[in-house]
Amino acid sequence: MGELPGALGTTGSLGLRLGQAIFAVSSLLFMCLGVEFYSFTAFCFLVTAMGLVVPWSSILALVDVFSIYVKRPVRPPGILSIIIVGDWVLSLLSLAASTSAASVTDLLLSSRDPFCMGKMCIRYQLAAALAFLSWCLLLSSMLFNLWLLPSV
Repeated sequence: MGELPGALGTTGSLGLRLGQAIFAVSSLLFMCLGVEFYSFTAFCFLVTAMGLVVPWSSILALVDVFSIYVKRPVRPPGILSIIIVGDWVLSLLSLAASTSAASVTDLLLSSRDPFCMGKMCIRYQLAAALAFLSWCLLLSSMLFNLWLLPSV
């Protein structure tokens, strides 16, 4: 079977993992610029989910760098299964967190809540959008590795 471009140990996977980490860190930065997010559970959930995505994606990016450096992908079936399950769980968490944060932000904007004055809600909308982009990359990583699993 040919090499899948986004499978573990390839440059495509490294790009996906770096994109996940960058979008998750950006989402965290936009959320943490205004420390008033603690009053809404959806915003706390977004910070928690993105806080889990950052180390997961960073560690797997390091695995990809090692695999590219030694020119041999590291793909034991058990480890690949753990990575697929981890990607699946984190993709569900990030999708739930980004959509719930976007929903709460939209509700705050439509209710003209004083909490959302100025550029606060715009930052929350950007954080939710970046978390959604991180979810897209997480999902694609999971699908590439899931496609690779039967051939290992």
